Amino acid sequence: MDTPLHVSNIIIHVISGTIALIVGFLILFRTKGTPMHIKLGYLFIYCMMVVVTTGAFGVIVFKRNLFLLLITILAAYNTYSGFRILKEKTNRFYWKDVLAMLGALTIALVFMYYLKFIGFYWNPVVIYSGVGYLLLVVSYDVFRYCIPASRYGNLWRYEHSSKMISAMGALLSAFIGTLFPDYKPYSQILPSLLMTLLMIFFNIKIYLRLKIK
Repeated sequence: MDTPLHVSNIIIHVISGTIALIVGFLILFRTKGTPMHIKLGYLFIYCMMVVVTTGAFGVIVFKRNLFLLLITILAAYNTYSGFRILKEKTNRFYWKDVLAMLGALTIALVFMYYLKFIGFYWNPVVIYSGVGYLLLVVSYDVFRYCIPASRYGNLWRYEHSSKMISAMGALLSAFIGTLFPDYKPYSQILPSLLMTLLMIFFNIKIYLRLKIK
């Protein structure tokens, strides 16, 4: 039987996650760079902080749904990195960013080892695609330090857009996957695919807008 603390954690997690998704989609389809966009952006980040905290708490303390740990890592790293690049707008080296990369990778790899150690069955499509995407994002974040500052230019715009949409994708995947458990892995994969297509669409919009300028 679930304890009151666990139930409270779930309620807070679901409410903050739902608000984050609604706010995230509002941001996507509103004019960028406006005061409203900025306010909604901060609200999204605060909600994601609650989602990540309660998600990690649920997995670590209550030992529920180990898949959520991977989703939590993806959402946390993309939200952090997407916010950081918006604040800095450069590829300048910061140790705290490197520590965030190492932390996300370490947790993901330990997570996979732990699942294998306890003999837990996982769907390879879901787990490997999630870990693979995290590796892809971190690899880019390492590579971008090699890009000369003179050529980095507006790449931060694509980074911010991609990472925040990726954070939404992780959230939506967990949300739909939880609502429709009988349709896994498709209920987990298809939301991620949808957000990937949206990411491509909005990056093309950014490219065309910058080209016109």
